Amino acid sequence: MTVAQRRGRKIMMTPGELDAFLTGQRTCRVATVSADGAPHVSALWFAWDGTSLWLYSVVRSKRWSELRRDPRVAVVVDSGEEYDQLRGVELSGTVEFVGEIPRTGELRAELDTPETLFARKNFGLDEMPHDGRHAWARLTPEKIVSWDFRKLGMS
Repeated sequence: MTVAQRRGRKIMMTPGELDAFLTGQRTCRVATVSADGAPHVSALWFAWDGTSLWLYSVVRSKRWSELRRDPRVAVVVDSGEEYDQLRGVELSGTVEFVGEIPRTGELRAELDTPETLFARKNFGLDEMPHDGRHAWARLTPEKIVSWDFRKLGMS
């Protein structure tokens, strides 16, 4: 994973800030590539385990079919309304599909952590509910770019 960024070092998040930000946010924007090469962006809930971003997607969605055809992806997680409050992270790389498709809840040790994180953050539950419509894609980013405009001290 590459965290270095040439421009914007002044506003780049530290590893601890990045981890706290991704752990605390709920929604990301996932950019995939359509069959005709056009970009497609959609919003999705996610879980961050400190190393990988876990995407829990409906398997009959355009996003899922595009990822199955071409697993390259860029994901943005951001927040802030005013310019001097903007924060965000862009993660890019190739997703891996983990678990059965669609997910029915088979025991799978590598899904214990993301499913617990996801269920607690999004549903207030300790156990992941499975609806037989969703499945997991894991993005272990090859590149990360971050920004926190609060560091500019413009207020």
